[in-house]
Amino acid sequence: MTDAQIRPLIDIDGSAAALTSKAGMLLEQARWAAQIFQRYDRGSTLSIAEAVARVAHGKAAEFAERTVAETGFGVAAHKRLKNELSSLPLVEHYRSHDFVNPAVNEAQKIVSIPRPAGVIFALAPSTNPIATVYFKILSALMTRNAIIVSPHPAAAETSLEAIRCLARAAEAAGAPPAAVQGVTEPSLPLIEQFMRSEKTDVILATGGSAMVRAAYASGNPAIGVGPGNAPVFVDASADLTAAARHIVESKSFDNSVLCTNESVLITLPQAEAGLLREMKKAGAHLCSEAETAALRRLLFHERGFNVETLGRDADWIAGQAGIKVPPKTRILVTPITLIGHNEPLSREKLCPVLSLYLARNKAQALTQARQLLRFGGAGHSAAIHSRDQQTVLDYAAAVEVYRVAVNAPCSQGAAGFATHLAPSFTIGTGFYGRSSIGENIGPQHLVSWTEVAWNRDSNEVLDLQALTRLHHPGPLPEAPSDGVPGKTGAEGRAPPPAAPNHRGNSHRDDSLREEIRRIVAEELRAAMKGRSHGRT
Repeated sequence: MTDAQIRPLIDIDGSAAALTSKAGMLLEQARWAAQIFQRYDRGSTLSIAEAVARVAHGKAAEFAERTVAETGFGVAAHKRLKNELSSLPLVEHYRSHDFVNPAVNEAQKIVSIPRPAGVIFALAPSTNPIATVYFKILSALMTRNAIIVSPHPAAAETSLEAIRCLARAAEAAGAPPAAVQGVTEPSLPLIEQFMRSEKTDVILATGGSAMVRAAYASGNPAIGVGPGNAPVFVDASADLTAAARHIVESKSFDNSVLCTNESVLITLPQAEAGLLREMKKAGAHLCSEAETAALRRLLFHERGFNVETLGRDADWIAGQAGIKVPPKTRILVTPITLIGHNEPLSREKLCPVLSLYLARNKAQALTQARQLLRFGGAGHSAAIHSRDQQTVLDYAAAVEVYRVAVNAPCSQGAAGFATHLAPSFTIGTGFYGRSSIGENIGPQHLVSWTEVAWNRDSNEVLDLQALTRLHHPGPLPEAPSDGVPGKTGAEGRAPPPAAPNHRGNSHRDDSLREEIRRIVAEELRAAMKGRSHGRT
């Protein structure tokens, strides 16, 4: 894919008309790609996804290093792992899912035909930029959707290179041109244009609460996720050594930028001493009252969380707070006596600082865990370490979340990498969190199904072999570009025809399509002219 096909116009001003044109060009190309992609059969679709996943996996370490250098936070080795898990293992997890062929329920005489969403507009955060880019692009490719990804400005350079890399791999493997695109100069006004456009079929939003709310307010279908603030409860029946290890590993993983990380540890008097002893062995520093007060002042101000501490390591944060900690300290533990608005340390903390609350008994522990989530993180995640299965069920029923990691690190467990939950860095918060979906988001949420139902009283017998076959004509044949007879492929491909607007055509849309055709044709002619003079 050429850079002209990947990037929007960047030499125009920020006026409303210019932003509309800028968004419209990418969306028109994406709509064309989406319609062509729906012609592909399952084998071709899987082949494309696998090829892109291999490229993504091979670049995981490089992009991890570049992300840390660009954003200034996180741990490169952990980001590499997240990137790798969001590539080949993701495709392997969904290999048995058929998002292309009809599904037949013979007993109920219902045939379900998969219908890809079409054009996906996706947002990527700064905390998990490459893993999210990988995850969303591969989810789109596995379901024959076109996707436009808008990276977070703080991680835009590396994210855009990853988008371009995967776009080239997708087209090389046979995907339609413009099936994967990126927004090179993301801004709030431009993002709003994409969100509100009638050419956007669904918004896949991962980011702050304000951005997710904007996605839901756009008037287009949206799949959004909310913030986390996960409680973790450890009772006296738990394997305290394993619990301590899991909690410290989870809270220090990528310096706690995953929204599934533990925020407040709740335990009981019977478990407290043994648990804290094991946590110290695992690399935790238990703060004094004065140290806790210093961290409270550092991490929170009148506007909320101090983003300067986001994803920083424990030593750096301790130094900024004037606290001396032992070498190789992995997390800082701050004892608190309240959970709620009067205690900022009971809020979400995307850094390796874990608050500790000592409950009097199990009933109070469950009440406080529930209260914590009402203070923030409703619908998201929780964790428990216990060998009493009744306690596990009581806890899960009490906390208003849609995933509970049991005897596992919450960061990796709730995201599906230390449990058998669906692997995802886009975590649905459901009704509790004011989101449309409560489970871990995956490619299955980018497909709807047309159900063909026969009369239940009919004696008609279904031809199962016939009903599972759909005609998939495959990619469009190559065609020579105007003025370049005999050339095909990347050099000679004609600009993509404007796809019909399924929500109604207008003179304005026709004019925009004509302008897009003209711009694309001019860029291609200029590119080919440059090649003829030896330029690359």
